[in-house]
Amino acid sequence: MTITLTDQDQLTLRTAAWGAVSLMSAASVARSAHKAGTEGSIALTSATGVVGHVLTKAPKGVKWGKTVADLADQVLPALTASVALLKQQAPDEADNFRRTITVSVEAAARTHQGEPSPTVAAMARKITDALAAA
Repeated sequence: MTITLTDQDQLTLRTAAWGAVSLMSAASVARSAHKAGTEGSIALTSATGVVGHVLTKAPKGVKWGKTVADLADQVLPALTASVALLKQQAPDEADNFRRTITVSVEAAARTHQGEPSPTVAAMARKITDALAAA
């Protein structure tokens, strides 16, 4: 099955994925935010299939906003839109996208010793809920 993603479709997927990593990093404790971002990014660039090809690059020209709330306002709807778009064009890739984001969120959350902080766990739930909303 061939899937055709427009430049805008690809930007939506990249915004969703890389934004999710940014949200997890922002929710992390200051000293592990960089590590969370790194681990989440490695998960994204390890993706395969059409999703893997799209996510090899971070989105360009996206204005993330000044606060975590601004970032969430942009990223959470993009996660839902990405899953809906992929479900319509290639259901297997929608599952691949969900799994990729889930792995990246888990990788970012895992950087803490022991259990993730309540803040990190709450952000992970928001991302998971956005993926399931499509």
